[in-house]
Amino acid sequence: MPYDNQRAYDRLAFELSSPGRIAYSLSEPDVDVAAARTKIPAAYLRTQPAELPELSELDVVRHYSRLSQMNYGVDTHFYPLGSCTMKYNPKINEDMARVAGFGRLHPLAPEAASQGALELLHDLAGMLAEIAGMDVVSLQPAAGAQGELAGVLMIRAYHASRGEKRTKVLIPDSAHGTNPASTAIAGYEVIEVKSDANGEVDLGDLARHLGDDVAAFMITVPNTLGNFEPRIVDITEMCHARGVQVYMDGANLNAILGITRPGDLGFDVCHFNLHKTFTTPHGGGGPGAGPVGVKAHLEPFLPTPVVVKNGEAYAL
Repeated sequence: MPYDNQRAYDRLAFELSSPGRIAYSLSEPDVDVAAARTKIPAAYLRTQPAELPELSELDVVRHYSRLSQMNYGVDTHFYPLGSCTMKYNPKINEDMARVAGFGRLHPLAPEAASQGALELLHDLAGMLAEIAGMDVVSLQPAAGAQGELAGVLMIRAYHASRGEKRTKVLIPDSAHGTNPASTAIAGYEVIEVKSDANGEVDLGDLARHLGDDVAAFMITVPNTLGNFEPRIVDITEMCHARGVQVYMDGANLNAILGITRPGDLGFDVCHFNLHKTFTTPHGGGGPGAGPVGVKAHLEPFLPTPVVVKNGEAYAL
């Protein structure tokens, strides 16, 4: 039977393992390993080496190349999703993210040793605010859905500070699929607003649902059908007239970058999916990033800390 290279590597890495094979040698540690072990409780130290697969470099390359060929992704295909079209991310950006000054910075490093990273975060927040027409941005949310939840919770805190008890959030049937989930987790009742024959928000249905018990209207622009809402300014004005905050899901922000800004359209809050608008990795659990931007009246409720500049220094 002829050798089937594809089938040979269509197995788990552990099944391909052969004792003694080595693919890569790590550099010598720059710390005293023996001394470091004395600082760790014995219960957390291994008594035997981890049972990791032993593979040659060729085995590793062929194994993961085979896995990649089984996937549909941005490196090989256009990835059109109405709620969040994925794009190709330049590989050099991954290298930049791994620059030692960023990638090896300890989370508890003092501010004096973190000035470069803090400056980058400060400037990024400012750029995002400018892009979106928002007054201030927090980089705290770790993913798009968490940014949504943070935005909805800020709206809840805003209404509470005014002594208002609003229990509902309106969401179009064309919204990004995470919107109802984020809203429900925040404790709100989700009310669906219908679309018209053009796939746009039905203004009559929206008007019927607006009331003193509505906290927010949450909408994706362009929507999941790929349509830009041509009456979005009318929508935000209708909501504000009833004291309703307007939240924009930034899933499709790329479509309007440089053309218009959420803040100019009347939005009070928006979040950014940086695996779409910028180039953090797609999926896989991270490193995620879902910054949230707000208008000035919501700034007191923004997730903290945010990086501030004091003179020539940056601080949290």
